[in-house]
Amino acid sequence: MSVIYLDTTIEADIQTVFDLSRDIDLHQKSTFKTGEKAIAGRISGLIEEGETVTWKARHLGIYQTLTTKIVAMNNPHHFTDIMLKGAFKSMKHQHIFRQEGKNTIMTDIFEFHSPFGIIGKIFDTLFLKIYMEKFLLERNKLIKFTAENKQKRERSERRNV
Repeated sequence: MSVIYLDTTIEADIQTVFDLSRDIDLHQKSTFKTGEKAIAGRISGLIEEGETVTWKARHLGIYQTLTTKIVAMNNPHHFTDIMLKGAFKSMKHQHIFRQEGKNTIMTDIFEFHSPFGIIGKIFDTLFLKIYMEKFLLERNKLIKFTAENKQKRERSERRNV
């Protein structure tokens, strides 16, 4: 099993970052390079505990579908999704949030296991782990940008009132 740990510091409140992290529409914007689109289950807005979403995207030149379900949520501190159907043998993504002063620390723990035994393990190590980390970093970059700009607009509006 491969595991990716990412910490992203975002100058925004925890609720904003939590909500942006489960926003289906924002996720689709962050994955424009792969053409990822929600096609079933929750296809827009904020996904909630117990809900599923099925994604269709082109990864590694192949169109794939992936169905995930939110299996745990403690708003605004964490949520966890798992793969129900898709190309991985298994996949679990924990999203953890903690407020530190004016910042929110967003932690991703992404665990996945490819099929195909030893060949899958080699593929994970040599290629897929790097690919998935870049994919998550792109998503996190947009969440950070969106959250920080939202906070700046809100501060500016409060000063102008």
